[in-house]
Amino acid sequence: MEQSILSQPEVETTTQRYEQARAAAHQAMTSVKLVPDKPVAETEPERLSYRGFKFGAAFFGWLIMGSMVVLLTALVTGAAAGTTYVLDYTRADAERQAGTAAITAAAVLVLMLSLAFYTGGYVAGRLARFDGVRQGFGVWMITLLLIIFASSIGAFLNSQYDLTGRIERPDVPITNDHLLTGGLITAAALLMLPLLAALLGGKTGQRYHDKIDHLLG
Repeated sequence: MEQSILSQPEVETTTQRYEQARAAAHQAMTSVKLVPDKPVAETEPERLSYRGFKFGAAFFGWLIMGSMVVLLTALVTGAAAGTTYVLDYTRADAERQAGTAAITAAAVLVLMLSLAFYTGGYVAGRLARFDGVRQGFGVWMITLLLIIFASSIGAFLNSQYDLTGRIERPDVPITNDHLLTGGLITAAALLMLPLLAALLGGKTGQRYHDKIDHLLG
């Protein structure tokens, strides 16, 4: 009967491989670090405290918006004055083309305010870090409340001193129906487009922090 007996070198090689595998397994088991679960229950309330509408961020965004309105008004006024001087555009020409002049002025006003509200919303969203859309809405809401307050004061003063009766209105060839329609369209544009611009600006300002959170997270 034949017996297959392993030689001494083969036995030593097998034993050595077994010891190496055992040592590697022991090292792998001892180097494992248990990572505890994220304490969501403890950190979530703290994170929520930074969310929501922040009046400070909206207020400073509103200040920037007002500064942009002043700056853009100065730029537009200077550009209009230079254009009228170069083209020799007089008040009589504006009265003859009252419709075109009114549409141009309304479009420039809406564009100027939309750009200003976008800038204010961006600053508010950048300052607050979270919920940039709410901060942009806050910029628009602060402006709306101040306009309502100023309009109330103006209405009271007008009832006492008849301020509007002292205003010299230009005699333009535009019917009352056209004036009413144009006024309603302009009012709707002045109400909605700056709001959308402020919301978009707030969202864009928040994206800066979202990118950092994405890189760190």
